Amino acid sequence: MAFTLSPLPFPKDSLGATMSARTLEHHHGKHHANYVNKLNELVAGTKFENADLETVVRGTAGADGKDKKIFNNAAQVWNHDFFWASLAPNGGGTPPEAVASRLNASFGSVENFRDKFVEAAVNQFGSGWAWLVSKDGRLEITTTSNAESPLASGGHALWTCDVWEHAYYLDYQQDRARFVKTVIENLANWQFVGKRLAEAG
Repeated sequence: MAFTLSPLPFPKDSLGATMSARTLEHHHGKHHANYVNKLNELVAGTKFENADLETVVRGTAGADGKDKKIFNNAAQVWNHDFFWASLAPNGGGTPPEAVASRLNASFGSVENFRDKFVEAAVNQFGSGWAWLVSKDGRLEITTTSNAESPLASGGHALWTCDVWEHAYYLDYQQDRARFVKTVIENLANWQFVGKRLAEAG
């Protein structure tokens, strides 16, 4: 069972000035696609050849050698699939009450959440990801480097923003903070966050 590149859940020209079609062509069509292709090469003939993506990520987390290479590519495929689901054309704005009340309880306000998330994303050294996660009934912000993610450590991710340079450099150059802030305000898929919250229980 070969892994395939999931299509974007929105037209690549539908995110306006926040994330250009040119960025999506490179990010999804090249970077994400390369992870999928490399993963298929690496799992061929291994016990992971017919496994689903989450099983591969969990089964290779913390591994060395070839399994570490499998992890890096499988986790990046999962992370990117999750990132695209975290975005929506005409997203952002005021979250639904179920989401807003949880953000308020954990961070004081939606605005405080945004500011703390941006700060965490900026302080993530090098390539990686910033995450909103559910832990012990509360919401937390965390970051991971390279291909790591809450999935690999048993956490429940609610939302993410990619902070590898290829995610923003064409549109924002080195201004990671402006990229993350703009994505939250204009593209955050709060309905997806609500669905993930419901799944977390």
